Amino acid sequence: MKLFLALAILCLTAIKASAGDEKPVEFTLQEKQMIVAHGPWPLAMEPDSSNRYSGSDVAIAFGQRLFNDTRLSSERDLSCATCHKSSQSFADGMARSVGRNTVDRNTPSLANLRLNRWFGWSGGADTLWGQSVRPLQDEKEHNLTPDVLVERIAEDETLLGDYAQAFGAGVFDHEPELVMANVGKALAAWQETLKTPRTVFDQFRDVMAVGGTDYPTGFSLSAQRGLKLFVGKAKCSICHFGPNFTNGEFHDIGLSYFIEDGRVDSGRYAGIQTFQDTPFTRAGKYSDERPETAQKAPGQFVQLQHRNWGEFRVPSLRNVTNTAPYMHNGSLQDLNAVIDHYSTMDLERLHINGESLLQPLGLSDDDVSDLIAFLHSLSGAPSTQ
Repeated sequence: MKLFLALAILCLTAIKASAGDEKPVEFTLQEKQMIVAHGPWPLAMEPDSSNRYSGSDVAIAFGQRLFNDTRLSSERDLSCATCHKSSQSFADGMARSVGRNTVDRNTPSLANLRLNRWFGWSGGADTLWGQSVRPLQDEKEHNLTPDVLVERIAEDETLLGDYAQAFGAGVFDHEPELVMANVGKALAAWQETLKTPRTVFDQFRDVMAVGGTDYPTGFSLSAQRGLKLFVGKAKCSICHFGPNFTNGEFHDIGLSYFIEDGRVDSGRYAGIQTFQDTPFTRAGKYSDERPETAQKAPGQFVQLQHRNWGEFRVPSLRNVTNTAPYMHNGSLQDLNAVIDHYSTMDLERLHINGESLLQPLGLSDDDVSDLIAFLHSLSGAPSTQ
């Protein structure tokens, strides 16, 4: 009996030790400064100075209506909401989306877009309204010409009235390309309202910012260890920094250039070419930007360079756990696959002028688990509030 009691006590002691052996995570001063720099959230979002309808309630309502209208496609069977589903955080859960045909890239979420300065995976637009026009005209997506767009609006009295109310003139008072630009601006005005909410990470960050220690209980020790990795050993914050967890720039991270056999996606290289060929830019004739400001826009200084081949825009990590699969081509199915890519990446697959900062991380299974726990703390369904 005494032996039995002794063994029981030893077992209970072992269980208690196991349950309480997680040590509090300690952050250095530098790590704390890097963590605090990921906020505050939400950020104030000023109206887009290139879009005079940005922030207009009338334009926002019209844009939301257009976003869900299948008449904005050649065969009247696709809307923006076909690929950007509200139930899936305004993505679609597919590796590569399907419009008229299968497109070349993954559908990104639409949350927090007002914070971007380049749009699309390859940065083919420097305004949200310019980016909103692109899928309308793309042959693989909506396949809609400006002339047909005018006809579709004109055939519906409600749309005619909405257009006139939003833009102060009738659809036939504007040339078709201007109508296309205005529709893009209304779509952009509505998309600007899509924002991700505060999360448990933001609560944790705010406590740290004021030197407190009363951290939210929902931010687990595993998530804290993952955060320490994020700003430290894993070096994620080199590209994913700031309140929106992105530098907004373009990088080659060693993914395949091939869309399919015999066909490649040149990424930013093609994006710059697209940008230079479109009239729907911040400095273009349809922009509402002041001329003196338009001439200082980033697009005025962009130059096509060989190093841009295979570069893609760094996505925000807010809401990341809700928007799988990942990467520009949807080739990585979950966060484990993403971290495995960075942990075991083959540097020889990088472009000749590739990212010199990238090195295989070699993370342990526990590290991966902690990093994923942290990434979960950044997620919340987008809202328009």
